[in-house]
Amino acid sequence: MAGLAVNVDHIATLREARKIHYPEPVAAAVLAELAGADGIVVHLREDRRHIQDRDVRILRQVVQTKLILEMASTSEMVGIALDIKPDLVTLVPEKREELTTEGGLDLIVHKSVVSETIALLQDSSIPVSIFIDPDPDQIKLAYQANADMVEIHTGSFCDATTTAKKEKTFSKIIDAVKLSNKLKLGVNAGHGICYKTIKAFKGLKEIDEFSIGHSIVSRAVLVGMEKAVREMARLIKEL
Repeated sequence: MAGLAVNVDHIATLREARKIHYPEPVAAAVLAELAGADGIVVHLREDRRHIQDRDVRILRQVVQTKLILEMASTSEMVGIALDIKPDLVTLVPEKREELTTEGGLDLIVHKSVVSETIALLQDSSIPVSIFIDPDPDQIKLAYQANADMVEIHTGSFCDATTTAKKEKTFSKIIDAVKLSNKLKLGVNAGHGICYKTIKAFKGLKEIDEFSIGHSIVSRAVLVGMEKAVREMARLIKEL
């Protein structure tokens, strides 16, 4: 059965909107774990627009399941990861002007740098995942770069507005998941998944874990963090 890793970035987004000390992403992570989350995800961005360094350091001490650090493949972030030692690093692309991560990391362009980052992290016993689009060429390059796993970008499917586009994009996800599994890569999936779109993944047993943040935090604003996480965890159990 697939697990659920809860991204608490947007708890920090609410905090940083007013530059005050609440709401606390660490508290949200504790509640998520109490509700059954299998991991906690945070993206420490270069511009520190939501998660801050202190959040990651405190979470490293508090998280009881596993701490997943999303980060760009830069020397600054590698240094932080080597110091904090998260349970998993997920390498992601990053642009200052984007509202959220817009697509997978292009390994055709960045394979050399990414391979060096993977080697450095793995030398310190930190496993590495790469956030990539559901493209066979990208998956093969992730394998060649010696990644431990991949996280398949599901945003194009989740954001599709027509049935035809949904079917086309989901077909690519299925192929990507199966190829990754064939190559013995761990397979996570994430970006844009909500309480409706998660149901489409029923039967796709090769996925090890779903990384979900915005939809859970959005529901938590109305019903509370624990209930929002429990509802998503229940949906995943039914897949």
